[in-house]
Amino acid sequence: MLPFSVIDTHVHLWDPALMRYPWLDSIPLLNRAHLPSDYAAACGPIQVDKIVFIQCECEPVQFLDEFAWVAGLAKTEPRIQAIVPWAPLEKGDKAREALDRLVGNPLTKGVRRIIQFEEDIEFCLRPEFVRGVQLLENYDLHFEICIAHRQLANTIKLVRQCPNVRFILDHIGKPDIANHVFEPWGSEIKALAEMPNVWCKVSGLVTEADHRNWTIEDLKPFVSHVLECFGVARCMYGSDWPVARLAAEYPRWTETLWAATDAPTQDERRGLFRGNAEEFYRLR
Repeated sequence: MLPFSVIDTHVHLWDPALMRYPWLDSIPLLNRAHLPSDYAAACGPIQVDKIVFIQCECEPVQFLDEFAWVAGLAKTEPRIQAIVPWAPLEKGDKAREALDRLVGNPLTKGVRRIIQFEEDIEFCLRPEFVRGVQLLENYDLHFEICIAHRQLANTIKLVRQCPNVRFILDHIGKPDIANHVFEPWGSEIKALAEMPNVWCKVSGLVTEADHRNWTIEDLKPFVSHVLECFGVARCMYGSDWPVARLAAEYPRWTETLWAATDAPTQDERRGLFRGNAEEFYRLR
């Protein structure tokens, strides 16, 4: 048990009966509805009082349907206090129509347009995509970076072109923890962290490790590095539920991260597990 309630900055909810999620086809464990009631049961002894919903990669044509569905859930699940939807930022200035609709709901705090699944390693440097990200400044929205470690170098170049946009890196950039590969991820994280408009979400580590055999010692070097580079004040906890179920149930991951952060003071830990999220996501 943690000594205080947490803010979970990375929660997915979906219902394949309502929307199409192609990526779930090959993952039977996850290919069913995951609803607020399922999340509540999964948390076990971990007390969560605020949730940030992160888009779940439904079919792109359904992104507004997903947004509306989650906004509806938030009316009966008060812990959902922020939504980070998908938006077609690769359209550049033409993305304004979608952004105008999304910001009509005050729960919208940022946008996630996943880069990870793009085959083109330079996708995030396409001029129209860069322009789409730059637009977020005008809407007071941040950009949620979801990449694989091989895309980190170009992500740094993207961020440098958007100095007035706030960014948060999901899953610490998905390093190859399973094979204990630290570089060039480590050096690139340091370079990314030198830009003060970038924060880091400590989430999703277990799914980048050996799903069946990971240990806290496998994770600690990666956790320690991001805390050192970004500083505890620009890092925050996320569960990545239910995707993290592939490698760990909710309480195990939360308690593992707590145990892996032995350097911070109690106030810094409180920041990591809740206070920093309140600041970044502007939670009520």
